[in-house]
Amino acid sequence: MKKIPLYLVLLAGALLSVAPYLMTVNAAFKSKQEVLTSEPWAPPANPILSNFAEVWSRYDFATFVVNSVIVAVAVTVGQLVFSTLAAYAFARLDFPGRDQLFWAYIATLMVPQIVTLVPTFIIVRELGLVDTHVGLILPFVFGFLMPYGVFLVRQYFKTIPASIEDAARIDGAGTFTVLWRVMVPMAKPILGTLAIISFVNTWNNLLWPLIITHSESTRVITRGIAQMQSQFNQEYHLILAASTMALLPLVVVFLIFQRHIVRSIALSGMK
Repeated sequence: MKKIPLYLVLLAGALLSVAPYLMTVNAAFKSKQEVLTSEPWAPPANPILSNFAEVWSRYDFATFVVNSVIVAVAVTVGQLVFSTLAAYAFARLDFPGRDQLFWAYIATLMVPQIVTLVPTFIIVRELGLVDTHVGLILPFVFGFLMPYGVFLVRQYFKTIPASIEDAARIDGAGTFTVLWRVMVPMAKPILGTLAIISFVNTWNNLLWPLIITHSESTRVITRGIAQMQSQFNQEYHLILAASTMALLPLVVVFLIFQRHIVRSIALSGMK
């Protein structure tokens, strides 16, 4: 009984968080006239699917989706690989200035992304990667704009008992063998968490694609929806339909990795 007020507060917070998504999906099945005249929470009088078909026909929406998938998957894989390598070095390897270098790197978390945006763009431009998929991917893979992955994995590696690693070394395992055969399998929960965070952040990112791309062949889904908002004006039913389709991959990714997130929270304090 004492926890009922707490549960009510949590339920209210959950409803506030979910409400915009439910409203978007609800309105995506309404006609243009109904979106402009009906109450936001009113269910569609006659649910229609033509909004989704019109989005695909008026825009090359398939290209936007494919580009977003390519960029999000590449960034996620790159983040997992490079964050794991760096995190293992900071957590287990002993070299001069290790801790100072780690905290100097983590200090970049306090620097707003907007501050590093112009220097990053200049680097990408000098490399000739403007308006390319590589230009969209590269800054995030190496952690220029997303440095928290190293911190997240490093802290988890620190919770794994050193005796497990020592036992592997006694059996003749080298550094990379210990990492890939011992540490990585034990760190699956936190790597799953990092994967979903990286994928969601990359999928939802608008600022960097807005700056680095200008052709339709490299346009990601957020950039495409932003263009729809400027061109369609009052055609909110199409924008909401496009937004609903953009939500679906995120729901799928969350359903796949949710058990890893729960496990990472449950095991984060265990030795």
